[in-house]
Amino acid sequence: MAAEAVERESMDFDVVIVGAGPAGLAAAIRLKQLAAETGKEISVVVLEKGSEVGAHILSGAVMDPRAMNELIPDWKEKGCPFETEVTHDHFLILGEGGSFGVPSFLLPPALKNHGMYIGSLGNVTRWMATQAEALGVDIYPGFAASDLTYREDGSVKGVVAGVVGIEKNGEHGPNYSPGMELNGKYVLIAEGVRGSCAKRIIREFKLEGAQPQKFGIGIKELWQVPAEQHKPGLVQHTFGWPLDNKTGGGSFLYHFGDRYVAVGFVVHLNYKNPWLSPFEEFQRFKHHPDVAKHLTGGTRVSYGSRAITEGGWQSIPKLIFPGGALIGCSAGFVNLPRIKGSHNAMKSGMLAAEAAFDAVMSGRQGDELKTYPEAFYNSWVAKELKQVRNSKPLWSKWGTFPGIGLVGFDLWLNTLFGNLSIFGTLKHGKTDAASLEPASKHKKINYPKPDGVLSFDRLTSVAFSFTNHSEDQPPHLKVKDLELQKKSELGIFGGPSNRYCPAGVYEWVDDGKGDKRFQINAQNCVHCKTCDIKDPNQNITWTTPEGGGGPNYPNM
Repeated sequence: MAAEAVERESMDFDVVIVGAGPAGLAAAIRLKQLAAETGKEISVVVLEKGSEVGAHILSGAVMDPRAMNELIPDWKEKGCPFETEVTHDHFLILGEGGSFGVPSFLLPPALKNHGMYIGSLGNVTRWMATQAEALGVDIYPGFAASDLTYREDGSVKGVVAGVVGIEKNGEHGPNYSPGMELNGKYVLIAEGVRGSCAKRIIREFKLEGAQPQKFGIGIKELWQVPAEQHKPGLVQHTFGWPLDNKTGGGSFLYHFGDRYVAVGFVVHLNYKNPWLSPFEEFQRFKHHPDVAKHLTGGTRVSYGSRAITEGGWQSIPKLIFPGGALIGCSAGFVNLPRIKGSHNAMKSGMLAAEAAFDAVMSGRQGDELKTYPEAFYNSWVAKELKQVRNSKPLWSKWGTFPGIGLVGFDLWLNTLFGNLSIFGTLKHGKTDAASLEPASKHKKINYPKPDGVLSFDRLTSVAFSFTNHSEDQPPHLKVKDLELQKKSELGIFGGPSNRYCPAGVYEWVDDGKGDKRFQINAQNCVHCKTCDIKDPNQNITWTTPEGGGGPNYPNM
């Protein structure tokens, strides 16, 4: 079933893990812990497409330590960079020039952040990698899993990784390497949101959830501010302006570490207006008085973007397939109203590791790890996601107002009466791609020009993601039908790709003959996967570029 028949060297492991994020590293650590506890041996490899562990990790991040407490109880003594404990928790409703603070007593307990930690999830994964390696885990950064390998019975056997040197014309260049097959008795897919291996496995093994997966796009900047305006432990979440009532989303702003302020903006990708630009909304948002006062006088340090899973409980796919399992954001375990998922991702990795360990020790390989979903649906992760299952559909159906009020009411009911909801379990309906409406139904949005102080243009911003790709490789963004792209994406929807992309990858440019052509600046791609999600015809597919390519996020 592999895409090409190529002779490759292979390496065999007990467990192959694709992705060195919180889920993948937690799984690797747990596998080695179990081996040490039982006096057994188990070989584990983790593949990471980024240039280093943490290079592609981007999150808010206010982190719930619950999973880390279980995995590494002495994480404080070992130096885990959960940097700053939350001390002040603000929740604001923004208007164009002012705001209204939501009193703390009105917030359901699930939305409060005391006891949580602010920090860089990228740095947390870097630390987790050192813990995994100390236990004997092999970690290969710069190895992008570009294909799957299969057993004769059709079960997943492993992945192909490390393919380099294919030139733009598809020919093998002088530094061509076919990569290696890394095969395992079980393969855990921990690629994060909309990973190419996960997407393929979900399709091939028909693992789709009861409802389509839903997504948001998160855009983040890290600033360093003067000491006198730094407020370590401050957490501020907002919703409202600059988004209209029909467009879901909100913001985060966190003070932590060495005078750092993390500021970010999330737009739900089920928006209808093709003229909307999440990047421009974020730039506009930073000029609000309740945001600008935190950033003025500071310096932007880095920039990035990534998609976020928002479907929750209703969209969880079947978690296992012959030969492996989906863990972390590959399965979609983000708690949308909490804007948190790393703790759930870690716990899912730990549960899958326990199932895989038992299977390997009993001499099995290539079958389904049935004890993993059984453990998951009895875990606190499932309880947490079930509690917030109606947050996304209520918000989508009723808009920000009164949708947020209904979400709060539903969460209080769930808190007081044990996952009881008068709404039952609501459906999501359309995919995010199908939510986009023709350009003729909406007015263009005139966004203000960036001032270069608080707001910036796309290309300047991409430079702060430290993104790099080898230029002499085939574009990793594949358009199936260029005529369809021109006729529909441009002709009907007004070319939204150059607005939903936060990195300036897509442009409709003059072809010199009085017409337009679709230009893909693949070297700008920050691997957010929004194009793969939001293109109205599902005509764009994100695939892995050469390993080591993409952003190199510091402290994100």
